[in-house]
Amino acid sequence: MSRPISVAVAGLGTVGAGVVNLLRANADIIAARAGRPIAVTAVSARDRTRDRGVPLSGLRWYEDAVALAADPQVEVVVECIGGSDGKAKALVEAAIAAGKHVVTANKALLAVHGAGLAEAAEAKGVALAFEAAVAGGIPAIKAVREGLAANRISRVAGILNGTCNYILTTMREQKREFSEVLAEAQKLGYAEADPSFDIDGIDAAHKLAILAALAFGRPVDFGAVHVEGIREVSALDIALAEELGYRIKLLGIARREDGGISTRVHPCMVPVSAPIARVDGVFNAVVAEGDFVGRVMMEGRGAGAGPTASAVVADLIDIARGRFTPVWGAATAALKPEPSLPMERHTGAYYLRLMVVDRPGVIADVTGVLRDHAISLESMLQRGRAPGEAVPVVLTTHETSEAAVRAALARIAALDAVVEKPALIRIEAL
Repeated sequence: MSRPISVAVAGLGTVGAGVVNLLRANADIIAARAGRPIAVTAVSARDRTRDRGVPLSGLRWYEDAVALAADPQVEVVVECIGGSDGKAKALVEAAIAAGKHVVTANKALLAVHGAGLAEAAEAKGVALAFEAAVAGGIPAIKAVREGLAANRISRVAGILNGTCNYILTTMREQKREFSEVLAEAQKLGYAEADPSFDIDGIDAAHKLAILAALAFGRPVDFGAVHVEGIREVSALDIALAEELGYRIKLLGIARREDGGISTRVHPCMVPVSAPIARVDGVFNAVVAEGDFVGRVMMEGRGAGAGPTASAVVADLIDIARGRFTPVWGAATAALKPEPSLPMERHTGAYYLRLMVVDRPGVIADVTGVLRDHAISLESMLQRGRAPGEAVPVVLTTHETSEAAVRAALARIAALDAVVEKPALIRIEAL
């Protein structure tokens, strides 16, 4: 067997420590599949004294992560620091400049700076691998970039954030409100102390930007992604969705349409019969649709030490074997900067929930506004009577435009009988 390939790991949190542990625990099968042993020889982290659950003695330790790039004995740098800028970006840039292969789990870095990093890696002839950056242990990157390479992909979508999926699942199963379930998720370690990146949809948007670049052969464009989170999803909306035969999921959806590519992250109502509706808890799912392969769906754990380390080590095995493809599936010069379509161009069906004072003429006022904006209703649902008090009224529409719905809701919200901001959730047949 050939000599070991020398790896440095920067960042020894959940993922970094998981990578070191996996490489040791499965060293025999990894060496057989890689054609040679993969050995961690250097690490970097801020606190040397912290117990990370894995022995680190005998490894070269760097206080400054960027210094790993200058270590002449290191062939591959694994970046597990996180964040779109700062040390993570500096390390990856320095490693590529030094002619070292890079493996990263950093979706924010790739979504924001992936175009420039890919050009640099291509110029140096080194790998920039990132299977772990999207959907944890699900091999979504290889599936879209390599497994489906012969197809024209029309849509790639999925549940891309386990924290949001856990919260929405628990709200549905236990009939509890968002804030209460979020607090519990934080105690259980499923949500960060500052959960904004997760619950506001930013994490999912980073991942969608990466998938869209791979699926459509265009430069990564995080700024084009329309992003909404789950803060405004209520237990009432989840219950009403169930009554209508739907479940609410935070989805990322990238789609080729007339005139360009749309990329959006927001809560969606999906039919309970759809396979993705049954992906619950912290699990992720990725769906791709190709012209020859049809519809492909992958499901699995989207985060955690084991699944993410599994994806990182899969990339290390490829590098050890000398297998690596262009970062975005094709050479930078072959990528096509197709136009990004604004959210206002979206068309589809909508769920609208109004809280209105129960008095004569209210429904006529609401439907009059919808008529003015050429919005056709599929169904209307009102539960209970409470004369003079607020009651929920649920409307579902036939296909219409985002711009028309937004304009209509602005007028409806201004009606005297409407007592709170109307809820809007898009309906997707995924």
